[in-house]
Formats: sequence, C-alpha cells, structure tokens
Amino acid sequence: MIRTQPVALPHGITLSCHQAGAAGLPRVLLLHGFPEAGFIWQPVQQRLAGRAQTWAPNLRGFADASAPPEVAAYRPRALVADVVALIEAMGAPLDLLVAHDWGGALAWNLAAQRPDLLKRLLIINSPHPGVFLQALKHDPQQQAASAYMNRLCEPGMAARLAADDYRGLWDFFEGMSPSCSDWLTPALRQQYRAVWAQSLETSLNWYRASPLRPPLSEHDAIWKVELPDEAVTVRCPTRVVWGEADAALPVGLLQGLERFVPQLSLRRVPGASHWVIHEQPELIVAEIAALLD
Repeated sequence: MIRTQPVALPHGITLSCHQAGAAGLPRVLLLHGFPEAGFIWQPVQQRLAGRAQTWAPNLRGFADASAPPEVAAYRPRALVADVVALIEAMGAPLDLLVAHDWGGALAWNLAAQRPDLLKRLLIINSPHPGVFLQALKHDPQQQAASAYMNRLCEPGMAARLAADDYRGLWDFFEGMSPSCSDWLTPALRQQYRAVWAQSLETSLNWYRASPLRPPLSEHDAIWKVELPDEAVTVRCPTRVVWGEADAALPVGLLQGLERFVPQLSLRRVPGASHWVIHEQPELIVAEIAALLD
C-alpha cells in the first residue's frame, strides 16, 4: 500500500511524499521531473514494496508541496536543500537515489556536493550538468532540442499550456512517445490534470530560475556559468539508464560522461523515449532491484 503524507522540513518547506515498503528495508528516494509529480513512481513503488522502503516526494512547486510564488525560490541551491533535508529526515545515507528529468538535475548536484547522503545513484534520462552546459552553449542540435525551455519561460505560458484541456502539455507525451496510447490511460491523464490544475504556474518556475537554457543572445546568463570539474564530479557508483529515442535529450549527452562520473555504468534502451518510466516500468524496477542487490 502506498501512503501519502506531508513532510515538514526544517527550513519551512513541506514536501508531500508517497511512501511504500516497511521500515528496515533498504531506503530508496525517487525524484520526478516536469510536468509530473511523485505519483509517476507508484507502479515502481508497488512492485518494490517487499524489497525496499521507497519515498517519492512531490517536489517544491508541484502538486500539494510548498509552492512559493517568487521565481528566486526555485534556484538550484534551494531545490537541492529540500532534497538534502528530506534525506536527513529519512535517515542518511540512502541506499539508492533514483531520479528522472529535473529530479536528475537535483540528484547530480546533490551526489557531487553531499556524497555522504547516498550509497548509489540511478539517473534516468537526465543530463549531467557539466555535459549539458557545454552542449547548450556550443551544440546546435542540443540548442534546437532544448528550445522549448525558453518557450516555457514566456509570459502567460501556464494559461497557454492549460488551454483546450492542457493540449500543450499532452503534446509533451504524445509527440515524444510512440507508445503513448498504450500507457497514457484515462486514469493517468486524470492524475496529471489534478497536478496541473493545482501547480502548473509554480512548476514552470523551475525553468524560469535556471540559467541552463539555450542562449538567445550573447548577454544570456548561461555564458557566465562555469562548472569546475571538482564541483560536479560524482564519485559514488552511478548507473545511467537512457531511452535512446529521447527527442529533447539526445544520446549525444552521454559523450564525455566518464569525465565526471568515475564509477559509471550505462544502459541504453533502444526505442524508449524520455518517458521510459511509463513505457517500461518493469525495466526500471529491475534496474533498481539489481542495484539494491
């Protein structure tokens, strides 16, 4: 059974967490991305209930978590601080941190800055910040693939995405996943609608607050960003699972990853899109179980 409860963090933020599994089992934290919430991990949590104690929070700005209105509240340091505090509340170190999309951005940074908080890391279709920064600055293919990040920062975008029963958001799935009709069920659509109705405006603040977007001019903030290797090197054992058909995050983002992740293992999934968690939940479960073993 999956239980949902608020977790109040010492710095005034509350994250709503979906929890499964008994105390005393290996502890696994699951981080979601955009435009999602912690509920996306429920099929994985159900399958792991006898193997692990899993926590899947709604991150800041999503669903019924704390959602400050100001953009500055969504800068990376603040978001990472939320996850640090949650791990400390769970009982550090974690046996495994699992993360996708924006959740992966937090996980990469946390693993580099606080290696004492986790034993292993599993990243699913989320680029390492050192690799991503260079691709956004210099790779035309990645700049084109990530152009949507700037569009999501435009004024009035939340209203435009919500129009016609969230047509602009369904396009994120239907345009990227050939098997979308198999997994995007009416029940799952309703879960998404509930999250978007509650927090679409504040969830977009993750994009607005980040300097890691394709540059539109020579004055953009990304040109000032430098990430020294020592600041973003992840030294814990790290598994990366990558759907090769990810239109937003092409497989070229895997090149050079060994520079930042000395203990790296990689699984490329042919035909899988950015939404591999929905498309192949059993594969994700098997990867988590293998790392726990």
